[in-house]
Amino acid sequence: MDVSYVNPFLKATKETFKTMVGVETEMEKPIVKQDARHHYDVSGVIGLSGEAQGTIAISFEKKASLKVVSKLLGAEIKIVGAELTDGIGEIANIIAGYAKQYLTEFKVDISLPNVVIGKSHELAAPSGVPTIVVPFSCELGSFAVEVALKTR
Repeated sequence: MDVSYVNPFLKATKETFKTMVGVETEMEKPIVKQDARHHYDVSGVIGLSGEAQGTIAISFEKKASLKVVSKLLGAEIKIVGAELTDGIGEIANIIAGYAKQYLTEFKVDISLPNVVIGKSHELAAPSGVPTIVVPFSCELGSFAVEVALKTR
């Protein structure tokens, strides 16, 4: 996997949380996902096509997702519903927008985000495509960016 396609999304995640959510994040050591122990409750998934094909997802446990969206909106969100879905989709969309400015040298199209909600869901990648999990932490909780890309 060519990190030239991945690093813009990691940088964009840090910038999005700093400027839009108002919190600093710490990126932890990336790991290669080799089993099903990474489960989430809420994920914003962005698709890439062109020179890099696959997905980049920002995933949370329920409690952290509610805190992040509450901070983004400036109003407390207590239940999983439309506001949470819209908020996570907006965060994923902002990250994609930030990342796009760093990807202009590549022929890559970025899709609108989809939001997946389901207790302890797992994100699967196509066979033969490695998935890198980049854990993040902040004062609102932990989350992860999962990258599953096939590059040419």
